[in-house]
Amino acid sequence: MTNVHFDTTLGDDERRAALYAGDLLVFSPTKSSLALVEFAKQMVAEAFAPLDPERAQFDLPVERFAAILGKLKPAFIHHPRCKELLPALLHELGCDLSQYYFDVPRMRSSASGEYLTTGIAYAFHPHRDTWYSAPTCQINWWIPMYPLSFDNCMAFHPRYWSKAVRNSSSRYNYQEWNRTSRFIAAQQIGKDTREQPRPLEPLDLDPQIRLLPPPGGVIIFSASQLHSSVPNTSGRTRFSMDFRTVHVGDVRALRGAANIDSYSTGSTMADYLHATDLTQLPEDAVAPYVAGHPKYPASSVRRKRPVKKTVGGRAGRKAVGRRASR
Repeated sequence: MTNVHFDTTLGDDERRAALYAGDLLVFSPTKSSLALVEFAKQMVAEAFAPLDPERAQFDLPVERFAAILGKLKPAFIHHPRCKELLPALLHELGCDLSQYYFDVPRMRSSASGEYLTTGIAYAFHPHRDTWYSAPTCQINWWIPMYPLSFDNCMAFHPRYWSKAVRNSSSRYNYQEWNRTSRFIAAQQIGKDTREQPRPLEPLDLDPQIRLLPPPGGVIIFSASQLHSSVPNTSGRTRFSMDFRTVHVGDVRALRGAANIDSYSTGSTMADYLHATDLTQLPEDAVAPYVAGHPKYPASSVRRKRPVKKTVGGRAGRKAVGRRASR
């Protein structure tokens, strides 16, 4: 069973254990997450001016829309302000910065309808981030920039937390992706020809969990969690941002969620930056991951234990929705 925790008071070690066991965490907006959202929204507003960014797709040729995103997203990813606000957010949510490494934040967009679902605005099919060479100790942090609705959010598929999915991750190598595919995203309009790990069997995506925190709210989940982009029928482009973290103690101990179906090679480990001085993970910590997913000792894998759902704060009862797609 997947538990959803709202503004939990669990300590960080307990939270990571819950995430490695398949739970989801939701936190109300913090000072730093709101500052990050406002900073990102300012960049978006300037890029699409004088148009409303959420509705600009209805006034722009798709090629122009993609070109704007092609400049906007890298500018956000590499802006030094992000490297100031992410550690502040981690600190606000009780993370020991001496133990945490993060990667640069990505700005995501999901256009309404079939306007643009490829390349720079890729509509993600059901997947685990571990299929994309992420380690099973990776934790994902997802933040909406504008109000969400059930028809433009993200969905989790808890049926597959402990059920393997036949997939094409064995054909994916992260270092090769960076060399050949990452930087041509803005050119992929209409059809995305890049190799993406995907399911090779029909999936039953119900039940599914759709979480609706307010702008600046934070959804936290394991890289092993199967999730997807909900088809956007809202009439508005969804803008969100996400980043990933690893805890160096978990990295060294090969501690994380169980790997049940990820066969990708290469590793994202070189992307993470220390939360205090922006240095990379030590080479000896990265070494076990370089060739792909290491075999975790059975004693190091966090086993599923019943965890009580905790509710509180502004993210509260209105933040969660469960809906089966038809």
